[in-house]
Amino acid sequence: MATNRDQTLIPKLFRLEYSKMTAVLCSHFGLGNIAVAEDIVSETFLKATELWASNVLPENPTAWLYTVARNKAKDYLKRNAIFEAQVKIEIKPEERENDWDFNEESISDSQLAMIFAVCNPGNSTEAQICLALQILCGFSIEEIADAFLSKKETIKKRLFRAKNVLRQDNFQIRTLQEAGISSRLDAVLKTLYLLFNEGYFSKSNDQLIRRELCSEAIRLALILTENTWTNVPKTNALLALMCFQSSRLAARADDSGATILYEQQDKGLWSQELIDKGNYYLVNACSGTEVSKYHLEAGIAYWHTPPTDQHKWDHILKLYNQLILMEYSPVTALNRAFAFAKVYGNEKGIRETEKLQLKDSAEYHALLAYLHTNTAADKAIDLYQKAIDLTKSLPEKKTLRREMENLIKKLNDNEY
Repeated sequence: MATNRDQTLIPKLFRLEYSKMTAVLCSHFGLGNIAVAEDIVSETFLKATELWASNVLPENPTAWLYTVARNKAKDYLKRNAIFEAQVKIEIKPEERENDWDFNEESISDSQLAMIFAVCNPGNSTEAQICLALQILCGFSIEEIADAFLSKKETIKKRLFRAKNVLRQDNFQIRTLQEAGISSRLDAVLKTLYLLFNEGYFSKSNDQLIRRELCSEAIRLALILTENTWTNVPKTNALLALMCFQSSRLAARADDSGATILYEQQDKGLWSQELIDKGNYYLVNACSGTEVSKYHLEAGIAYWHTPPTDQHKWDHILKLYNQLILMEYSPVTALNRAFAFAKVYGNEKGIRETEKLQLKDSAEYHALLAYLHTNTAADKAIDLYQKAIDLTKSLPEKKTLRREMENLIKKLNDNEY
């Protein structure tokens, strides 16, 4: 038995194992009884908290958790008459007295099935992300509320409604079929894409970057690459995008949480390991003829990684031209305008940006301020103030205010 006391052990195990244990139990109980699976897993961690605080730790804490969860599941089947009547008939006879193994294969298969079950198109995008955070990533309601800057009661209601949709769904988690995968893969990829983006550039939190969300999105995407049916070009393209973007996380914010603009980032902080992984998955993504939005965005992210390539903005602009035709969004349009300015100069970039008329967007005014900085400082300052007034993100306000104050200082020092 281990004797060390690590106060962070149970929280770490909860984050790592909660989703795995829930997925395996749901593969036996059925998705309609997800609450039963969650209760058993929660009770298992509660028991660990109580016992490990007063006794020595087990040699293998993870195996201990799996054993207790398995035993609790068996006990539940034996003693609960309602469960016996409603659910046990769905379990094949040869499975009723099985060992409820939490081996790598059962965990992997169950997690993959759970990803597709959670990403139910019948739920809103916000609900899918909340479910993914709780069921797939082991986030508490408090953590989800923090991530979305919402009240706990709001998140509870959202999860309650979303889980009702799951219970009413006929999606079979025990055995994934190719038809079920193909019908939901786009919804799964979109959910993981949005989950990553919430971590990469959080609009709903006082932190600009939520690394744990980025890490969880990558972990779930990696699970998709381990299955023949889901290891397809667009999955690899999404994973490549996540790797390229994550490679610059350490350089994107200063100690105060303010954004460090791309051109001002310390390139030495970029992760070459993640860039190499991005290259690997991007090559895998190009194995067919399909070109998805994830391919184009991964290509754009790739061209941001060579720090000295003189022609990279030409490549980036061409990719944005394709992306905006495939799927228009204000963010894409503004990013394209920035790339346009890099290729053709700030004056033409200003005209290209003003065509968008996104006057309710903080990013619109911030981009115009940036483009006006060297030629019309007074106008740039006014534009920065408009951007500050429009954004709700505290880190973004801090960044914009810093840029505006630097500009004011240069004016006062007669540097213009």
